[in-house]
Amino acid sequence: MMQKNIVQVIRILKRRYTSKGMVDFGNPEDTLIATLLSARTRDEQVLKVYPAFRKAFPTLKHLARANVKDIAVKISSIGLYRNKAKAINALAGRIMSVYGGRVPRTMDELLTLPGVGRKTASCVLWYGFGKPAMAVDTHVFRIAHRLGWAKEKTPEKVEQELMAGVPKRLWGEVNRTFVQFGRDICRPGTPQCWRCPVAKWCAFETKTRKRKQ
Repeated sequence: MMQKNIVQVIRILKRRYTSKGMVDFGNPEDTLIATLLSARTRDEQVLKVYPAFRKAFPTLKHLARANVKDIAVKISSIGLYRNKAKAINALAGRIMSVYGGRVPRTMDELLTLPGVGRKTASCVLWYGFGKPAMAVDTHVFRIAHRLGWAKEKTPEKVEQELMAGVPKRLWGEVNRTFVQFGRDICRPGTPQCWRCPVAKWCAFETKTRKRKQ
């Protein structure tokens, strides 16, 4: 797809989906923790438990010194909570001991934190620090293939494809808009193509039509 069409698609989706990202807490620390918690879990579930969780553990120092079981109790309603509790405890400890209590600002440094992969790191860079990054979650992966922007089979390679095709100034908007677009119209399984504002630029061959009532 030509880059001018990519820009047009993102512009249209930006106008339609104006809400901030679900894990955009406006600061690196909360964005990091919330994004880690959101793995294999709906963002709504994370947002439901997050206020009480941070009230119990208000700083990274508290999380680093906490018993993992106590962390797990506070997030027990979300998926993989035991593993996430261990990761949060460990990453808080590393941030305190290696980075002086401040969330690191580079991809390479973020990837040294327990439980942090490229998607989480990219969310922190964009939502937390305002640095261009391409966060490829399940929505971005699916929609990029349907649009014809990506062909590779892994999130890491799709990230590289998108970074090559999308202007750098728009990298962060891909995740923010695609997540909302993916929940609303370009859904897993059967998308609602008849409602899609960017259908004419989409390479998805089996576009769906609204069923007659």
